[in-house]
Amino acid sequence: MAARIEDYALVGDGHTAALISREGSVDWLCFPHFDASACFAALLGTPEHGFWRLAPVAQHVETSRRYRDGTLVLETRHATREGKVLVTDYMPICDGAHLIRLVEGVHGRVAMRMDLSLRFDYGSAVPWVSRNEWGDLRAISGPHKVVLRAQAPVWGSDQTTVSEFTVRAGETVAFTLSYGASHEEDPAPVEPRKVLAATDAFWRDWSRHCACGTPWDDILKRSLLTLKALIYMPTGGIVAAPTTSLPEQLGGVRNWDYRFCWLRDSTFTLLALMDAGFVEEARAWRDWLLRAVAGNPEQAHILYGIAGERLLPEIELDWLPGYEGSRPVRVGNAATQQFQLDVYGEVFDALYQARRRGLGSDATAWQVGLVLMDFLAKAWREPDEGIWEVRGGRKHFVHSKVMAWVAFDRAIRGFSEARDAPAAPIERWVQIRDEIHREVCQKGFDPELNSFVQYYGSKRLDASLLLIAHMGFLPQDDLRVVGTVEAIGRHLLRDGFVLRYDTEGQATDGLPGGEGAFLPCSFWYADNLIGLGRCDEARAMIERLIGVCNDLGLVAEEYDQVEKRLVGNFPQAFSHVALVNTILNFAQAQGPAQERSEGGRPHRRSCG
Repeated sequence: MAARIEDYALVGDGHTAALISREGSVDWLCFPHFDASACFAALLGTPEHGFWRLAPVAQHVETSRRYRDGTLVLETRHATREGKVLVTDYMPICDGAHLIRLVEGVHGRVAMRMDLSLRFDYGSAVPWVSRNEWGDLRAISGPHKVVLRAQAPVWGSDQTTVSEFTVRAGETVAFTLSYGASHEEDPAPVEPRKVLAATDAFWRDWSRHCACGTPWDDILKRSLLTLKALIYMPTGGIVAAPTTSLPEQLGGVRNWDYRFCWLRDSTFTLLALMDAGFVEEARAWRDWLLRAVAGNPEQAHILYGIAGERLLPEIELDWLPGYEGSRPVRVGNAATQQFQLDVYGEVFDALYQARRRGLGSDATAWQVGLVLMDFLAKAWREPDEGIWEVRGGRKHFVHSKVMAWVAFDRAIRGFSEARDAPAAPIERWVQIRDEIHREVCQKGFDPELNSFVQYYGSKRLDASLLLIAHMGFLPQDDLRVVGTVEAIGRHLLRDGFVLRYDTEGQATDGLPGGEGAFLPCSFWYADNLIGLGRCDEARAMIERLIGVCNDLGLVAEEYDQVEKRLVGNFPQAFSHVALVNTILNFAQAQGPAQERSEGGRPHRRSCG
């Protein structure tokens, strides 16, 4: 059985990532990139579906772990009655795909055991295992090949590779797992100590540029390191999470593949990276964004593959029982075929904020913008599936209309302010922008509730309405915004966390059962508290949210308030982006939310 979600650590190399439990088991790894098939899938099944465990054999073991400061190098310390040992896990930042596990004796002697069970194609394929001419273990299945180079004797037992060895103080034993294509030569060996030093230096050099001066600098840096780890370096695309099908409700069916790049996260991600001091990563994400949306605007998707792929067919893996019995396990994501108005607002806001922050633009970006706006001038009137990718039918979601307004507003600003912008129908855009604003205020606001609602004619609330002020649609102190924040606080705030919407007794999302609290929504609520000058409440909310991060500072998509557990895919980029932006909103006179809403004008209120 897999560990609790919060018991996992993340290591990565900018191409893929592995999840390692507190007990020393690698239960999830997709080689050689994020959206490849997993060769360790015990996270979503049983040990039969692939794992790599390295731990003491003693019955009584005390374990602690941490990341080396400013890095993604994981150090786990085990203490037994006979000695202490340090296990260092890392994925080198170098050519090739490798996962290295370094065992060092610290005190006395510790008996260790390694169990390696490779199962390609999400646990469905047992490889053919042999040895190469140097005695290294080679496992092949179809196009896949993995080579294990071990500094301790290994042997086969019941389709598992095993090693038992004892480490004494001052001794080191290394295990290196390397991926390659089965039709090519074996991946070249690496020297564990040498690549450890280079990997450590890479992460430290990157993280030393992190913004600081907030009340929560440590968790801020860890969140930014996590975001960096979720960037696919060859393209700049940022995956929502390195996992698939970790459930939003334990035992439920809301299990989705998040190993792709969502446009809805784009502007918040850009601002988080730029405000934290990382312009090049923001530039790469902006460039990925432009490549992804290029083409026929009617064919724009809400999510893409890590290289901008559009075809991401969703299938169910019926041989996997799911995390704690949560079925189905899905790979691919059918939401890619949905129509969501909000993505156009995200794209234009991202491009506008990037230009305003000095990232520049080019002729292609302007032309893409003109084509998208021409399409949106007609499409904004249509219902859509909304930010939450509902599967219960299209509706006129208020957040979607607000984001359509954002698209026109940012296009008007961008084309009006830039000297190199081509001619554009600004007057027509102004008319459409103002028409959308009037319609949303008339049809999307309920005077009885004194709140905006989820969709036109509805009486239901939705946490996405917390973004209205952040987008500049209305001022933070507008009575309708204040009323919406208060209504969400009364009806969607449960046990200190904000729900996306009430899943009980609704058919909007087309799915049975409930879910945990989607954590970005609670950060948005804190952002509104900051904007309203309710700083003590905002600080308490931020502290509560930081409190659900695991001992390493990682957080999932959602939190189950009843079970007191993290749920959903892990670690989740959007949660870490929201955490970064909210901390900066609290600490800086002009944080990301203010920058989005006011285009650089002075912050009205500050908690910093």
